[in-house]
Amino acid sequence: MDIKDHIRAIPDFPNPGILFYDISTLLAEPDAWQVAMGRMAKLISQHRPDVLAGIESRGFLVAAPLALKLGLGFVMVRKKGKLPGPTNSHQYALEYGTDTIEIQDDAVQPGQRVVILDDLLATGGTLAASIDLFRKVGAEVVGAACMVELNFLGGRAKLDVPFDTLVAYDD
Repeated sequence: MDIKDHIRAIPDFPNPGILFYDISTLLAEPDAWQVAMGRMAKLISQHRPDVLAGIESRGFLVAAPLALKLGLGFVMVRKKGKLPGPTNSHQYALEYGTDTIEIQDDAVQPGQRVVILDDLLATGGTLAASIDLFRKVGAEVVGAACMVELNFLGGRAKLDVPFDTLVAYDD
């Protein structure tokens, strides 16, 4: 099955000139979603993680079902102020300014093996910041993965961990 057949491209979203790759159509097709999750599980399991982390919000849709399928814990990476209780945060640079991501203080233990997931890798900034955040709290980031990679934006170059993807677009 070609997963690309189940991902629609939406021109000019969220801004003119942007071609948005939407996984909603993949999520809506049970057979395609099962195949995608099976392939992702195979990619992720090679890293032998203890915990899967999903980046807000579509990364939750990838990481949570994979964690369940693989019998692993699931951790949410969210924007500042969205998680209850004590948190660990990491501020990172954007093209024009900064942003902050957080995980709960007790989300991972030092030494735990973490794979970080999102739906799509574009410039790599948020995924790289997530890797930094987990390292800051003592976790061992053993890999990262996304369902879709936009090769032409070069996000993979910002990552210093093994990276896997199901499908890639060159333009």
